[in-house]
Amino acid sequence: MDHRHATSRRKQRTVRPLESQRLEELALAYVARFATSAGKLKAYLTRKLRERGWAEESQPDVEGLVARFVDKGYVDDEIYGKARASGLLSRGYGARRIDQDLRAADIAEPLREALGPDEAARRESAVVLARRRRFGPFDTSPPRTPEEAHKLREKRLAAMVRAGHDFDAARHVLEAATIEELEEWVAEARDAD
Repeated sequence: MDHRHATSRRKQRTVRPLESQRLEELALAYVARFATSAGKLKAYLTRKLRERGWAEESQPDVEGLVARFVDKGYVDDEIYGKARASGLLSRGYGARRIDQDLRAADIAEPLREALGPDEAARRESAVVLARRRRFGPFDTSPPRTPEEAHKLREKRLAAMVRAGHDFDAARHVLEAATIEELEEWVAEARDAD
């Protein structure tokens, strides 16, 4: 079999430049399929225009299209941000990581600050991560040498900080002797609110 001509049988599909109606259809399909923020929708439409080009005389009104979708309620940054922050917290990510995620979604800073977790939620998410990854009192592995224990503690501390937790919370979780001690630590923050 001659492999040089194997792909030549397929016709290269030509992509037509976008028009106003097709741009709106793309936007509708995107918001129907994905929960999104206004910034992410704008970035998606801008990317599609860059890839496919524009067929009309006037410039595309991406800002206006996104604003219409916001007015109609198809896109709501606050709802998207709450859902995203809640999902990340429940998986054990910290406040810094949540802020980074919302910033990447182009959520405005005042809204990012309002959606940030309180102290009790921060502590609870640190405990969730420790439970998932078997850190601190959740570690049921056999005892290690002091050197091995120190290296493992440093790796776990780095993992918690990368997950967005502050250093003090990560250290507290890793140094806790019992699970009850962590539960009291979380309850203490809840009672303070």
